[in-house]
Amino acid sequence: MACISLYVHIPFCKQKCLYCDFPSYSGKENIMIDYAKVLAKDIEQSVEQNEVSTIFIGGGTPTYLSLEAWRIIAKAIEKINKSNNIEFTVECNPGTITDKKLKLFKNIGVNRLSIGLQAWQDDLLKKIGRIHNVREFKDSFNLSRSLGFNNINVDLMFGLPDQTLEDWKDTLSNVVKLNPEHISCYSLIIEEGTFFYEMYNKDKLRLPDEEVERSMYNYTLNFLKENGYLQYEISNFAKSGRECKHNLVYWNLGEYIGCGAASHSYINEMRYFKTRNVEEYIAEVNNNKVIKESLHKNSLKDDMEEFMFMGLRKIEGISVDDFYNRFKRDIYSVYNPIIKKYLKQNLLILENGRLFLSKRGIEVSNSIMCDFILDT
Repeated sequence: MACISLYVHIPFCKQKCLYCDFPSYSGKENIMIDYAKVLAKDIEQSVEQNEVSTIFIGGGTPTYLSLEAWRIIAKAIEKINKSNNIEFTVECNPGTITDKKLKLFKNIGVNRLSIGLQAWQDDLLKKIGRIHNVREFKDSFNLSRSLGFNNINVDLMFGLPDQTLEDWKDTLSNVVKLNPEHISCYSLIIEEGTFFYEMYNKDKLRLPDEEVERSMYNYTLNFLKENGYLQYEISNFAKSGRECKHNLVYWNLGEYIGCGAASHSYINEMRYFKTRNVEEYIAEVNNNKVIKESLHKNSLKDDMEEFMFMGLRKIEGISVDDFYNRFKRDIYSVYNPIIKKYLKQNLLILENGRLFLSKRGIEVSNSIMCDFILDT
């Protein structure tokens, strides 16, 4: 029996954040129940007899889904053959978290929450289109703790419009006082198709300059380390043993099945995704004709590339032996010029049979990882 990970996508939001390019939609409350019904069917059919080691329910805003819809999905979740030490995460947004929803999560085995905060300043939250304020975040966090959730991640963002280094220090300081087990710190990226992209092109977005953003990131590394959070991936920090197992599946090129509109899967060396169109997805499942879009069998080249640019996101990097064991190829026979180039520039480090990015390498990681794309 194969052991896999499961990602479940909930595409609904009360309001779209101004920076968000994820497949999520507001104003579709009328189809939540229909979506929940077909999603439950999709989960049952997709997972079948597989043993599931991690579940991650993301979005959108999973906690914006109605309680009635959650009860429908819960029935499918309960049928899953879960491994004994399963990690089961649900993404939550303040302003949509309720006592009843959290209790339902507990009942179906959820043991990890990921709460989106982004910033500790109400004016910044308003500027980026969040639906909550700091008080609602604290209430949601404390409610989760009171109901026994002892593995909580807090999502934060730096490089926001009008955000200062002091704002960011204040955000980190206040979050650390709450003592979550995991903190994710993402740099704002202006994505095409977002409201921020339009503002940026009209020169109406005042972003911190590159030097300030670098100071924010470097401060994060030092401050979180001092407070007991180990950096294990470019944007992720955890207390010892609290790393996100589900995300490590992605970074280690493990297998996962996606359920829901816009969900991606990688199983039996095949990659595919389901339609982003929610109404189309509902119709496909109802007609027992879920289309696997962009169905692609990974070649050896694909796998080697993904192993490198996903693995180098991790602070421990990749194992030279793992590369050989997985691909039956010596890493230097494939990547010698690139590895030598970045070792010489001190952007890549080779130590104890592992290749990983230096501190400076992490700052310019995107350009380094692009170099590991092999010519056809």
